[in-house]
Amino acid sequence: MTPETFVPDCKGKGRRISYAIRVNLEGVALMVGQHYRVDPHLGNLTMALTDQFSAFAQWRGDVGHSIQQLRTWLANNDLGDAQTDMRIQYLIDRLKEDKLVVAFVAEFSRGKSELINAIFFSDYRTRILPSSAGRTTMCPTELQWEQGQQPGVRLLPIETRARSESVSELRRDPAEWVLEPIALQDTESMQRALQRVSETKRVPREEAERLGFQIDETGIEGAKPDADGLVEVARWRHAIIQFPHPLLEQGLIIVDTPGLNAIGSEPELTLSLLPNAHAVLFILAADTGVTQSDLAVWQKHVNAGRGHTRGRVVVLNKIDGLWDGMRTDAEIKTEIDNQVASVAETLNIDSEMIFPVSAQKALYARVNRDAQLLARSRVMRLENALTTELLPGRQQLLRDNVLVECGDILRRGDELLGARLRGLREQLQEMSDLRGKNQGVIEYMMRKVRQEKDEFESGLKKYHAVRSVFTNISNRVFTHIGMDAVRVETRRTREAMTMAKFTEGLREAMRNYFDMLRERLRNSSQDIEEITNMLDAMYKRFSVEHGLKLTPPSTFSFWQYEREIARLEKAFNEQINTTKVYVRWKNTVTQRFFETIALEARHTFEVANRDIEHWLRAVMAPLETQVREYQLQLRRRLDSVKRVHEATGTLEERINELLQAESSLLQQIAELNALKRQLAHVAGVAVEGFDAPPQQGNMAA
Repeated sequence: MTPETFVPDCKGKGRRISYAIRVNLEGVALMVGQHYRVDPHLGNLTMALTDQFSAFAQWRGDVGHSIQQLRTWLANNDLGDAQTDMRIQYLIDRLKEDKLVVAFVAEFSRGKSELINAIFFSDYRTRILPSSAGRTTMCPTELQWEQGQQPGVRLLPIETRARSESVSELRRDPAEWVLEPIALQDTESMQRALQRVSETKRVPREEAERLGFQIDETGIEGAKPDADGLVEVARWRHAIIQFPHPLLEQGLIIVDTPGLNAIGSEPELTLSLLPNAHAVLFILAADTGVTQSDLAVWQKHVNAGRGHTRGRVVVLNKIDGLWDGMRTDAEIKTEIDNQVASVAETLNIDSEMIFPVSAQKALYARVNRDAQLLARSRVMRLENALTTELLPGRQQLLRDNVLVECGDILRRGDELLGARLRGLREQLQEMSDLRGKNQGVIEYMMRKVRQEKDEFESGLKKYHAVRSVFTNISNRVFTHIGMDAVRVETRRTREAMTMAKFTEGLREAMRNYFDMLRERLRNSSQDIEEITNMLDAMYKRFSVEHGLKLTPPSTFSFWQYEREIARLEKAFNEQINTTKVYVRWKNTVTQRFFETIALEARHTFEVANRDIEHWLRAVMAPLETQVREYQLQLRRRLDSVKRVHEATGTLEERINELLQAESSLLQQIAELNALKRQLAHVAGVAVEGFDAPPQQGNMAA
C-alpha cells in the first residue's frame, strides 16, 4: 500500500508525499528505500526535519533559478551591467552556500552528545557520537557535509595553539589536519573514528599553560596537575566530522562543544563560532539545575553580549533521574515544572524556551521502537521547536536579502524602461507634430533638440564634478576603514604592547586599539553621509531639470559594525583584561589578544569594506545609467529630426518605426512585471515589496 503522508513545508502550508511502506510484526510503519527510518507511532521527527530542510533547500534553489532568469532577461534586453551582474551573482552564491549552524553547549557530563544522537542519529540504531560518563567531547566538534568531501574525521593537533594561526586560517591548509577516514557501511569503524574527539594527552604544566589551558591546583577553575605535575589536556584543538547525513547534506552544521574550561581556552569558539550560530541549545542536568559553572557558561559564552535570547534554547536533560518508582507521574511533573521555573528565573529566559527531556531514554526508545518511552522522554517537543523556529527565521533573513537586492535591481529596470518609453513617446509626438509642416518648422524642431542636447551636456559638467567628488570621498572612506589602515594600527598596537613594561601599559594599548576602531568607523560614517547628501541633491537636480525619474539613494548604516566592536570590547574586558589573566599569562597576553580579539576585529572590518564597496557601486549606478540613457535618447531624437529634414518622405516610415519600438517596449515592461511576480511568488513575498525603496544598503548577515 502507498498511503499519503502530510508533511509541513517551510511555508507552513504542507504537501503530500507518498511512500512505499511495510508493516512489521508489531504493526509499526517503517519507511523503505532510505538509509534512515520514519516511525509515525514513535513520533521520530528525523524525517520531518529532513523534509523541512529539503523544502528549504528547494525554496533556495527555486529562488536562485528565478533570479538567474531575471539576470538572463536583463542581459538580453540591454538592461544589465557589470555591477548588476555582480550583485545578482553574489545573491545566487549566498542562496547556494547558505548554512544553518546549530550549536550544543554545556558543561561536561550534561548529555550533549547523547542528545545529538537521539535527535539526529537514532535511525542508525546505535550511538554514533561517543557518549558515556565523564568527558567525551574534548574539543569543539563540527558535523557537516558537502558534496565531494571524503567521509572522515579531520583533527587539528592541539600543538597548533602555540602558533599565531587561528582555526579559521588553518582550515585552508589540509596538511595541518589529521584525517581519520570513516567507513560508512561499518558502524563499529564509524564509532572508532568518532571516538577520536575524546582523546587526551598528559603534558607538563608549563606546556599546558603555553597551549592556553587554565591550570588550577584545586581543579575548580582549571585543569588540576597530577602527582607528577602533568596535566591532562585535549589531544585535538578542533574536529570536523564529514558525514553524509540527510540533514547535513541540506546545509545543517552541528557544533558539539566541550565543557567550560575547554571552551574558555579556545577564544575563537566563544568570539566567533557561538555568537554566529543560528541556534544554541544550552544543556543542563535536571537534578542539579543551574550550577555555578553552568551559569558561567551561559553568561560568558552562550548569552554574552546579547540583548535578547532569540535562537537560544535551554534543554533540561536527564529527567529520567526522577523516575525512581517512588514518585507518581503528577509528582514528577510538579518537580520538573518547579525546576523549569527556577531555571527560567536564574537565566532570565522565558520558560517556554526551556525543554525538559531525557536524551538517553529518547535514544533507547527509538532504537527499541518503544513509543510509550519516547513520549515520556519529551524529546518530541524539543524537536518540534527545532523544526518550527530554526528554518523560518533563516528563510526570512534570506527572503529579506532577496527583497532588498532584487527590489533595487527591479526598480532600476522599471526606471530605465520607463525612461526609454517616455523618450520614445516624446519622439513619436515630435514626429507626429511634423506631419504637414514645412521645412522651416522641421529646421526649428532640429534647433530645439540641439539646444536641449547642449543644455544637458552643459549640465553634465556638474555631474562629472560630482562624480569626481564622489570618487575622492569614496577613497577617503577606505583611507579610514580600509584593511591597509587597520593593519597599520594593529601593528602599532602590537608594538606598544610589546614595549609596555607594566600591566597598565598593556591595558592602555588595547584600550587605544578599540578607540581607534571606533574613530575610524565614525569618520567613515561621516563620509558616507556626505556622499548620500550629495547624491540626493544630484538626483533631485536631474529630476527637476531633465525629467529623470530616480529613486532616492539608499542609506548605509554602520550600527552593525559598531555593535560588533562593542561586543569584542566586552569580551576583551571579560576574558583578557582581568587580573587573573595578567597574572597567569603575563607573557602571552599580547599573543592571546591578537589571536582572538584583533583577529575578529579585522574580520569585522573586512565585512564592512565589502559592504561599503557594494553600496558605493550600487548607489551610483542608477544615476550613471539614467544619464547614459538620456544622452542616447537625445541623440536618437536629433537623428530622427535630421532624417525627416533630409527627406520628408521618410516621416511616416519613422513614425511606424517608433510605434513598433513602443510596442516592443511595452512588451518588455510586461515581461519584467511577469518576472517580478514570479520571483515574488517563489520567494514568498508581496509584489509590492519590490517597489518600496530600500532603507539601508547593507546586506543582512
